[in-house]
Amino acid sequence: MKKGKLSVLESLIIMIVMFGMLGTMMIALGMTPQIPILLAFTLLLFYGRFRGFTWNQLQDGIVEGVKPGIVPMIIFIMIGVLVSAWSMSGVIPTIMVYGLEILNVRFFLFTVFVSCCLVGVIVGSSFTTISTLGIVFMGIGHVMGINTALTAGSIVSGALFGNNMSPLSGTTNLATGIAGVDNVFDHIKTIAHTAIPSATITAIIFLIAGHTTANPNMSSVHHIINALNANFFVSPWMLIPIAVLIICAIMQVPAIPTLLSGSITAIIMHIFINHPKLSTISNQIMNGFQLNSPDKKINSIVSGGVTSMLSSISLILVALTLGGVLIKMGVVENLVGKMKQSVNTPGKLILTSVLSAIGVNFLVGEQYISIILPGTTFKENFDKQNIKPVYLSRILASGGADINALVPWGVTGIFISGVLGVSPLVFIPCAFYVWMNPLLTVTFGFVFGKNYNKDKVAEPKLNRQVSEQLN
Repeated sequence: MKKGKLSVLESLIIMIVMFGMLGTMMIALGMTPQIPILLAFTLLLFYGRFRGFTWNQLQDGIVEGVKPGIVPMIIFIMIGVLVSAWSMSGVIPTIMVYGLEILNVRFFLFTVFVSCCLVGVIVGSSFTTISTLGIVFMGIGHVMGINTALTAGSIVSGALFGNNMSPLSGTTNLATGIAGVDNVFDHIKTIAHTAIPSATITAIIFLIAGHTTANPNMSSVHHIINALNANFFVSPWMLIPIAVLIICAIMQVPAIPTLLSGSITAIIMHIFINHPKLSTISNQIMNGFQLNSPDKKINSIVSGGVTSMLSSISLILVALTLGGVLIKMGVVENLVGKMKQSVNTPGKLILTSVLSAIGVNFLVGEQYISIILPGTTFKENFDKQNIKPVYLSRILASGGADINALVPWGVTGIFISGVLGVSPLVFIPCAFYVWMNPLLTVTFGFVFGKNYNKDKVAEPKLNRQVSEQLN
């Protein structure tokens, strides 16, 4: 047994033991994710030291693992600020009032899905879509008595479809760059072949699910509308912060200044309309906006605050720490590298690439690494089989970025859980689009893989040119 170098079998055993331990503790025993992941990290750390890795090497792995999560963690904090600012100013209550007045319960899930799809395409960020529209729709669904899992699933499905189809999306552009695709719109056209059928099936499911939902107690809905009107400044003017957010997103302003712009706009409007003390605003931004009205249902709808995000941030830290040590010890590289040796057809290559991206998601929990690592690993195989790079970028988007939402300790999964206030095990089964898109990607790879060759389009044109020259 060579010191400081793990075998493929050893890496596989580590993965099986780790997943078995995490699954038992989180699912069977119902433990909060931080403790099982921290325990797995502790055992892995000491095993790495036993196998000859120095403390400095392992510490470097921790630092490298956490680096990709620094910006997402700042975004989490900014979202906590945004939710508080939009709650105290009346932005969220305004949208809820308008939504409750116009939405039909039987078309609610379908409307949520389509709305999140459209906004996701416009803003190019699933995080922004979920943290704005998602929070509002969760509140409306709660009042209407819609199943929480279905509401969250429709939000997540729509947001990730929009993220896939937007030229402004960070993960879309990263997948395009890693795969070597020259034009992001070529990638979007290709992923549309699986994304649109997946979205269509998903929309039908939510349409059927909505029609089987029981009618809400409309007197309760009207009571909530009256209570929101009584406790907040409900006005079309309160839609201005949303317009600011969308404009910033369209102008491709990065996520952090975009969220800050939406928050600052709402706070300024709150100061002019409600004249609160600055100390009150500061406290509400930090600890969340708490409405002390006689109606407990209203009190639970609006919240936010930096502290509400701290649990999610701690989970990201321990998950990325674990992933960083796994990468430093070579576990991820061993398993992904071994997978690329058995790919001799387009179908097998696409299946293996998707599985590797999924595996990296579950091992590391970071969506960008799940794009970068499989992309750089399998790009050579795609070139050898003469497959167009757009099919690799499609895999990296559907099997890498999307799947991160289905990982309870993944950055996206943690984000969704923290923002929407639901356990990952609640929304994951109902995120139908996220399940469907990678499945269709693999299926199409086996069925149409022979047509993915780079020369399929070029050959007829070349033959015509030769024929014209001979004639």
